[in-house]
Amino acid sequence: MHGYGPTPQQQTTSLPSPATLTTVRVILVTVTVLSCGLLGWVAMLRLAIVTRRPRDWVLLVVVMVLNAALFAFIMGTPDDPDDMSDASVLLMLLWIVALLAGVITYYLYVEIRHYSSLRSLGSPPPYTAPAHPAPLPYQQHPAQQQQHQHQQHQHQQQHQQPQPNPYTVQTPPPTPTPAPQRLDQVRAELDELSDYLRKENREGEGR
Repeated sequence: MHGYGPTPQQQTTSLPSPATLTTVRVILVTVTVLSCGLLGWVAMLRLAIVTRRPRDWVLLVVVMVLNAALFAFIMGTPDDPDDMSDASVLLMLLWIVALLAGVITYYLYVEIRHYSSLRSLGSPPPYTAPAHPAPLPYQQHPAQQQQHQHQQHQHQQQHQQPQPNPYTVQTPPPTPTPAPQRLDQVRAELDELSDYLRKENREGEGR
């Protein structure tokens, strides 16, 4: 498993340069033509090693058998070309031409296609920025959610309440003055005076 970030790319095997491949092909085709197809098995051997396919190994064996048979046929012909029959000459020419055309055409076609497919598969993909997963929302416990909502409610109430101005001088509220006791004293004197007057009136009437 890999963490976040771009995944490591698989290491691709280094391919030979096009110039190297062209040189090798020219050499093998030249050797096949100059040997009249007797060394065609060399090109087929390289192809089987490169592709590693069972079909190419089977064709290598077939070409080696044809080369051996052609070599044996040439060795069995008379040394003097005039002593050879027209059928033998025609057969040998057809054999050589078919072997040359088949080996060269198949070798070049399969090898060029093989390396083209390898290059198309081994080309690195265009760089794309790694996609980071979006962070999951933090899930709070129900008790924590209630506490958080309560704190928000208190915070809103504090904002709604008018804030006192620090630059205004607060005047102390007027202290209620107690009722003067003089009124009670005057009432008591008036009551005494009224009682005294009543008493005087009663005595005057009795006299």
